[in-house]
Order: sequence, then C-alpha cells, then structure tokens
Amino acid sequence: MEDLVIIGYGAAGFAALIRANELGIKPVVVGYGEIGGTCVNVGCVPSKRMLRIGELYNYSSKVIGKKLFPEFFQAFQDKAEIVNSLRKEKYEDVINSYDIKLKIGKAYFTSPNAVKVNGEIIEAKKFIIATGSSPNIPNIKGLTEVGFWTNVEALSPDKTISSLAIIGGRALALEFAQMYKRLGVDTTILQRSGRILPDWEPEISLSVKNYLEENDSIPIFTNVRVKEVRKGNGGKIIVTDKGEVEADEILLATGRKPNVDLNLDAAGIELNDKGGIKVNEELRTSNPNVFAAGDVIGGPMLEALAGRQGSIAAENAIMNVHRKIDMLSVPQVVFIEPNVAKVGLTALEAVKEGYDIDQRVVKMDNIAKARILRENYGLIKMVIDKKFRNILGVQMFGKYAAEVINEAALALRFRATIDDLIDTIHVFPTMGESLRIAALAFTGDVSKMSCCV
Repeated sequence: MEDLVIIGYGAAGFAALIRANELGIKPVVVGYGEIGGTCVNVGCVPSKRMLRIGELYNYSSKVIGKKLFPEFFQAFQDKAEIVNSLRKEKYEDVINSYDIKLKIGKAYFTSPNAVKVNGEIIEAKKFIIATGSSPNIPNIKGLTEVGFWTNVEALSPDKTISSLAIIGGRALALEFAQMYKRLGVDTTILQRSGRILPDWEPEISLSVKNYLEENDSIPIFTNVRVKEVRKGNGGKIIVTDKGEVEADEILLATGRKPNVDLNLDAAGIELNDKGGIKVNEELRTSNPNVFAAGDVIGGPMLEALAGRQGSIAAENAIMNVHRKIDMLSVPQVVFIEPNVAKVGLTALEAVKEGYDIDQRVVKMDNIAKARILRENYGLIKMVIDKKFRNILGVQMFGKYAAEVINEAALALRFRATIDDLIDTIHVFPTMGESLRIAALAFTGDVSKMSCCV
C-alpha cells in the first residue's frame, strides 16, 4: 500500500508532491494532459503575456499619437515561447528532480482507499485530489452547432478575426476583451448580471466599466439574457432579450467547473453546493483519508491559493496536523491594465458578518505617483471595523494594483489597523503609498493634505 497518492499535476498537485518529498514521502502522482495544469498552459501565464503585449502597444500608441497593433499571430507565437519555456523549467524539469512515481492517466476511485489508473488498482493510506477545473459551458440553444471559443482556443487561435463577442463579465471576460481589443479586434461584452464584476464593490465595478468603454472602446451590455446562437452571413449571431450581436467568433467566459469525474461515491466523498469537493478548513473531505486542494474545491480559483492549499493538504495528510489557510487575506486580481485588485471583505459582506463598519473611497487623482505617471484613473476603497480600526477589506482599480494589493493582504493577515498603515513610512512617490493615503482618509480630507503628511 502506498503512503500517498496525488491526483493531478497542476499548481496544487505540484505543491503537494514537493511538500511530500520534503516530509520524506515518495508519492504516486497521477495526471493527464499538459503537465502544469491550467495556469502555465492556458491560464495565468499566456493570458498575462498577451495583456502585456497589448499594454506595450497601447502605451506606444499614446506616445506617438498613432494607433499601433501587434501582428496577430506573432503576438501569440511570443506567448507560446514563454509558455513552453516556463512549462519546461517549472514543471517538466521540476517533476524530474523529485522522488515520485508518475502515472499518466485518469484516476477513478474503486473504494475509500483505492483508485484505478489504466486498469491498475493503487491502494494508499492517504489521497490528495487536485484535478483542477474546466470551462463551464452554458446550455444555450444553437451554441454547439455554431461553435465557440473558451480560453483555450482564444489563447491559441487558428484564424485571424476582426470581431469577438464575449459572454460573461468577470475576470476572464474583461481580460480577454482588452487583450483582443489591443490586438485590433472589435470586442463586445454581454453580461447577465446588473454589473460587471458583480462580487466586487460597486464603485470599482462602475469605474472599470467606464474605463473599458471610454478608453478601450469596448461596449459592455449588462442585464442581458442570451436566448440562442445562430450562424450569420459572415459570422455568428447571438440573440439576446435586448437585440442581436454579430461577431466573427464567440468567447464563453461563463466561469469554470471543478473536475470531479472521479467516481467519488465509491470513496464516500461528498460535493458542496458549488459542485466542488466538500472540504473543511483543513482541506479534509468527508472521507477522513482523502484531502482536496485547488480549483476542484469550487472556491476561489487562484493559482497561488491552489499551490498553498496543495502544500497544506500534504502536511495535514502526512503529519496528521491541523493547518488552515486564512481565506480573509487571500488577494485576487483582474489583470486588465490598469489592474483591478482586492483582498478581504466588501462593505456589504462585512455588514452581513456583523461588523460595525466605516469606509472610504480615494480617487487616484489624490495619489502623487499616479499623477506623475499620468495614470490617475481609478480609485481605492478601504473598509474597516469602526470600533477597533482593523482593516477588513481593500479594493483598488489603478496602475500597479496587482503589486500594491500584496501589502494590503499582509495587513489583513496580521489584522493590522489603519494606524499601523499610517505609522508605516512609505516611499514617496509610489503607488504603494495609496494604501497609506486611504488609511489617512479616515482621519481627514486627503485632497487637502500635502504630499509629505
């Protein structure tokens, strides 16, 4: 009987196998498809490179006063080179440097302590499920017949297009809309909810919508119900309750679903209300010998979170300890440019949890570095516990927000107060200083404060 079987070799699986080796265990690792999972192959790495290319051309266009676009397929080739090199260096080479038994194939549970892989039964004392997620495909009339893209096809297109209609209004939709717009493709966003980024602060959602419409010329339609899809004369037609939209291609950005096709019933493993594997704070499933980590849980689907969960699942499984993750301090970013970033609770969430809150919104106009960069679009919002002055949540739309949010995450991790931020000297001028200025906004009008306050 094996000590540990890890199912999946994406971010969570890799972190788990590395930690297992550090703890003296040689695990069996079962995986299929491209090694490294979603992030390095068809997620974080390629999409952020494509956004970076668009950012550079957009900036150059502003400098010379003439619209510039990268050559379509050359941009994707540049992306492919980075993906291939990082996959080799960070996954293929890494897995060969650890002491594991690698099995290529799909795993299915046959009992609470055994899985079948390619006809082979593997029994183990402990299991970690880290099988990730896949694009969620909504049931829309005509969609299958007409055809569509997910993030996979959109990151490796086999044709040039002049227009793209995106169904969805969260992170993936916004990133791909700006990505393709800056490739010279007309993009349109169709969002079912009343606003894009519906789980974010309303001020952030509105500011992002206005920016994308005004600066990137991306039409965004909200409260839209897609009724059917059909072929047009030269493209594909999306029929909604508010009219029709025609485009060369359709991109589905309608969320992701956990990969739970593992015959979980045989192992006594329950699912949660999100369709993912149900776990407690220690990542233990309803089967005491099985743990789960990463996207397969159905919670926030973030590469860094998946990696940390993989490590903690391995520790809890092998050492029988009780490590947990502080979910309050897990940051999230939408990598449009400028970035949108958040950590902690929204004002509404904090009130629902019983906090007596105070909140402030500071426009980027009040941040000296944003003015210096001439990137003063956006805002930062901070929510605190009024009684104890602890920071409960921070959301930011602005230049380098993806970098700034890490300090906010650390502040939440240590339950810091606004006074801790105010008393911490920040380099002037930096975008990181925006956190201190947001904290200062609780003490007075920051528009009337000097730069050296």
